[in-house]
Amino acid sequence: MAERKVRVRFAPSPTGPLHIGGVRTALYNYLFARQHGGDMVFRIEDTDSNRFVPGAEEYIIEAFRWLGIGFDEGVSFGGDKGPYRQSERRDIYKKYVDRLLNEGKAYIAFDSPEELNAKREATANFQYDARTRGEMRNSLTLPAGEVEALMAAGHQYVVRFKVESGEEIHVDDIIRGDVVINSSILDDKVLYKSADQLPTYHLANIVDDHLMEISHVIRGEEWLPSAPLHVLLYRAFGWEDTMPCFAHLPLLLKPDGKGKLSKRDGDRLGFPVFPLEWHDPKTGDVSSGYRESGYLPEAVINFLALLGWNPGTDKELLSMQELIEQFDLTKCSKSGARFDYVKGQWFNREYILARDNAELAPAFLEILERNGIETSPERAAAVVGMMKMKKISFIHELWPLCDFFFTAPRYDREDKFTRKNWKEGSAAEMQELMTLLEGLDDFGVESQKAAVDRWAEENGKKPWNPWRVALVGTGKGPDMYELAAFLGKEETLCRMRRAVAELG
Repeated sequence: MAERKVRVRFAPSPTGPLHIGGVRTALYNYLFARQHGGDMVFRIEDTDSNRFVPGAEEYIIEAFRWLGIGFDEGVSFGGDKGPYRQSERRDIYKKYVDRLLNEGKAYIAFDSPEELNAKREATANFQYDARTRGEMRNSLTLPAGEVEALMAAGHQYVVRFKVESGEEIHVDDIIRGDVVINSSILDDKVLYKSADQLPTYHLANIVDDHLMEISHVIRGEEWLPSAPLHVLLYRAFGWEDTMPCFAHLPLLLKPDGKGKLSKRDGDRLGFPVFPLEWHDPKTGDVSSGYRESGYLPEAVINFLALLGWNPGTDKELLSMQELIEQFDLTKCSKSGARFDYVKGQWFNREYILARDNAELAPAFLEILERNGIETSPERAAAVVGMMKMKKISFIHELWPLCDFFFTAPRYDREDKFTRKNWKEGSAAEMQELMTLLEGLDDFGVESQKAAVDRWAEENGKKPWNPWRVALVGTGKGPDMYELAAFLGKEETLCRMRRAVAELG
């Protein structure tokens, strides 16, 4: 048999913002597909109409656009195996529900929520399965005529999959190996609900993966308990030859303590758990996002890729292309990956350092505008270049470090750096330096450096710290020659005169 083309899918539910764990799942699917020259399908699983949230689908698409994770077909991307939104595939699912019913592999159940709750209260650890289905109101226990009458009268019902007990089900998992589950622990899962004429996740997922020719299902560890049922459904339809390979990824764990990463952890420790800022249409609550918090998409991708997988080397900074070339599902961890958000900030700093200053300038310009500063992209880029080497992880952290580039400093005699470095004689020294600088026709970095260094050496001067006080007002800032060249001769001399006048 010819080798199947690699086709993976990411199939979120539009029930709210996309969790960062979901982003990692999509990323691993993307890396795997690109590495094998395959396709990635974007499917929307919206069969649970009660949980639908307006705007969630658009949010998810925009998040992947920002991150640079591309799809080959699916909702908003086109393709010849659609529709790709499950709510638009009702007729397709109904055909397969009827097939299971006609072949005796599923049955109709009329048990009301009240009846099910009563049974759960009366029977400890109740499970609707081969042992208990004979005690319930379903098409296996009711006469055929009564079943037809109930349906004709419009009684709501569900279709349950008939799971036979005592069978060992093998799930061949790329990450976890041979996972064996006994069918006796599985209940007769609901596959279809007449109330909204939609299937549940289990049936829709299997039918879609088969019809869309999905070769590999790469998803979170939380879906591992569903895998045996999905294997049984593939068998029930006779689709064993097209069953996808499974890979269940490790969970993302809390940065501290035990358990799965949640939004509460982000709120508590001050980091985002969503790719983009989310405005809840129901409550009006706003949740932070990586984009709006100042992360670069490449940094987020690199950070997430190494949560639960590594290339087996010490190299941590990997481009998307390097990740595609080196990614290996068999090297994914079986255990959960602790979400080290501080490491995520480190990645962002490294990518800021590597990014061209002109590309960073637009983000810095927005910050300057919010602080009432108007300047050119070129001057903004120049400041970023001088200051990004400081210990910053985000562009928005630049403003408190470099406001003096755009606004004249205030002098404070009680400032520790000023008190230490503006001494008796500093004013006279600055007067001499001003005279020297006034005589320079070229106020560039190299011209200044040559003249000032020579003057300082010949006269035993060390003017750089009091000069910093004059231009900055305290001990922060870049190289003094770079700063003075940026300010220009007129502004540099103006600040020096003010410092002499105010500090004496």
